[in-house]
Amino acid sequence: MHKDFVTIADYTPAELQALLDRAIALKVEQKARGNPPLLQNKVLGMVFQKPSLRTRVSFEVGMLQLGGEALYLSPNEIKLGERESVPDVARVLARYVDLIMARVFRHQDIEQLAQWAGVPVINGLSDYAHPCQALGDFQTILEHKGRLEGLKLTYIGDANNVYNSLLFAATKLGTHITLAAPSGYRPDAAVLELARGFAAQSGSQIAIMDDPVQAVQGADVVYTDVWTSMGQEAEQEARLQAFQRYQVNEALVAQAQPDVIVLHCLPAHRGQEITDRVMDGPHAAVFDQAENRMHAQKAIMVTLMGV
Repeated sequence: MHKDFVTIADYTPAELQALLDRAIALKVEQKARGNPPLLQNKVLGMVFQKPSLRTRVSFEVGMLQLGGEALYLSPNEIKLGERESVPDVARVLARYVDLIMARVFRHQDIEQLAQWAGVPVINGLSDYAHPCQALGDFQTILEHKGRLEGLKLTYIGDANNVYNSLLFAATKLGTHITLAAPSGYRPDAAVLELARGFAAQSGSQIAIMDDPVQAVQGADVVYTDVWTSMGQEAEQEARLQAFQRYQVNEALVAQAQPDVIVLHCLPAHRGQEITDRVMDGPHAAVFDQAENRMHAQKAIMVTLMGV
């Protein structure tokens, strides 16, 4: 069993499928009669360098549904790596709590927390990966499509941390994944090399191109994210220019499969990367996706705690 949940790349296809199955079962159970107190008397410490609606609420409520408690630690309370070293924070927190979730800027901070904490560490977001998001996303796809293998997922926009985790999940689980992005916003070479290794095992196909219209042909899932992420505000004007023709609008969605679902990890900049008519339209599964973050994370927590 894994001690931590740092990146999708660490998990086998069978382990990922088991997490997805557990997430769906926990969701069904919660809606029917509530989850049993699997994490009773357990405490999750939540370390935030970046604020978040979904990450905080989904972990906190998820922990409550499982009979445990969650402790929110704001950016100013810890100043991870500034006021106190990451290894020291990890070793102190591990004496108080049973699980740690951290939402950070630098991926190496998550890796250090995992290295030094004696309790499981969950990556709530780093500049390299957003694995909880990807697991919730693939839960959503599985619920809507009934399968993952052989589907085509098209990602429109910046090959950021969300894309990296989707790429790893897709290539582990046999989903074909296409990226439409301008040059300069493509995946890191090391990320691609890793994913190609996974794809060779699963039969997944990876495609990267400039043209969003070509990219969505035959797509079962169209996914987008903000063009300017938190911490990239200085690049906003350049990014708005670079991504002008990469908006997910009704005309673009019409090029995909008739039963395509549209995903966005939120928050959305409506009118930029996605239009209101798509976000609020019949193809959008965005709010199912937001809900599934909670159930996917519950599956991660109970699995890491061995229950």
